[in-house]
Amino acid sequence: MWDQRYAIKEYIYGTAPNAFFAAEAWRIPEGPVLFLAEGEGRNAVWLAERGHTVTAVDSSAVGLEKAQRLAAEHGVTIETVCADLAEYSITPGAWAGIVSIFGHLPPDLRCQVHRQAALGLRPGGVFILEAYTPRQLSYGTGGPPRAELMMDQTTLGNELSDLRFLLLRELEREVSEGRHHSGQAHVVQVVAEAP
Repeated sequence: MWDQRYAIKEYIYGTAPNAFFAAEAWRIPEGPVLFLAEGEGRNAVWLAERGHTVTAVDSSAVGLEKAQRLAAEHGVTIETVCADLAEYSITPGAWAGIVSIFGHLPPDLRCQVHRQAALGLRPGGVFILEAYTPRQLSYGTGGPPRAELMMDQTTLGNELSDLRFLLLRELEREVSEGRHHSGQAHVVQVVAEAP
């Protein structure tokens, strides 16, 4: 499905970074940063422009080809890894930052990935996430079609309990990220730090 969605010239979520991520990225310490379900690369490329070494993981080879093209257009280098997150292993203690922007997964897999992400951070490393909450279904402005693929503050508080939360909140905000994320939306946002 994702290869098909990305197989057009247009960057379907735009080329600018997610606004929440861009506002909070200053918290990530120096070092390598891992992007989960990064698609066409807009967030990874933006952070690479700011001097970080970045790795973008996604299951869509088509999306990652566009990410590499975007990186070349911006004069930066990013590493891309084509892998299903069900099979990708996050190296423990390896990352200064791990980022998940609208990376909606089935609950069991999400829990597994979030456990690995918490362990994957170096001490002082930062995890940044924005996702749609189940309330988003009534907005119709983006996100998956099923509530089980969405997240809320309580669920994420439990799944990431090994981290220290700097920010954990749900809110309504305007999202303007290409044709598939456009309009008022209900999101959950996380910034958390490894002890």
